[in-house]
Amino acid sequence: MTIDLSQLITEGRNPASQHIDELSTESMLRVINDEDKKVALAVERIVPQIAQAVDAIVAAFAQGGRLIYSGAGTSGRLGILDASECPPTFGTPRGQVIGLIAGGHKAILQAVENAEDNREQGAQDLRDIQFSAKDVLVGIAASGRTPYVLGALAYARSAGAVTAALTCNPNSAMAQAADIALTPVVGPEVVTGSSRMKAGTAQKLVLNMLTTGAMIRSGKVYGNLMVDVEATNQKLVQRQINIVMQATECDADTASAALAACEGHCKTAILMVLTGLDAAAARARLSAHRGFIRPALQE
Repeated sequence: MTIDLSQLITEGRNPASQHIDELSTESMLRVINDEDKKVALAVERIVPQIAQAVDAIVAAFAQGGRLIYSGAGTSGRLGILDASECPPTFGTPRGQVIGLIAGGHKAILQAVENAEDNREQGAQDLRDIQFSAKDVLVGIAASGRTPYVLGALAYARSAGAVTAALTCNPNSAMAQAADIALTPVVGPEVVTGSSRMKAGTAQKLVLNMLTTGAMIRSGKVYGNLMVDVEATNQKLVQRQINIVMQATECDADTASAALAACEGHCKTAILMVLTGLDAAAARARLSAHRGFIRPALQE
């Protein structure tokens, strides 16, 4: 099957970089940087749609659902990166945010030939994780036409789940197949067709917003502190102490003692310091307020 890429903005030639190979190193990098400046503005234009997706993800989490990313190549790897950072940053269960990539685990590190063209595998990978109507699927592909992702979107919609498509070409097949179209249009790349560049940066920004926004709305941030962070190394142990200190204005010894008493659970430690409750009582009050610190303090 012949694929016409000529209509895709992400495959167009960028007039600003047509002579980039003749420039000095610094001038070449300034061209790249000037193009990168356009990315955040493209994302800004779709903030209302991103908010719609965040609210759908929060609703899914509230009923025990999951956020699933489906992508190929760079897009798939970005989804996996975002998903993998959620447990240590926000203390989420390992399976709450999942990144799927065409070609499976091997494709994280190297290209797997023709994997992105397998529409049925996109659906099968969702079946393999028991995808259901409670979940949300975000399909990711700069082109907006990747068969693997289109297969996943079709399966997710048939299951009754909310779907979103993150692409960089307007009116794409993926956007039309999804409930929510997330389309930051960043224009042609500096190196023609190299969508790991501006398109990839735009996708990364949107994915950051989806999970960070959903986690804030789910009570995993207090002020701007990541109060569900898991202390999996020495740096994060110290970060927990700092978070308790910043949230309560206590000293390091008080923060460390509170964390030790509640087995290193930041939210519980914060509530203990601010209310004088012991660990068990603070944990119970947090549970009664679904893990949200502010309403627990107002009780």
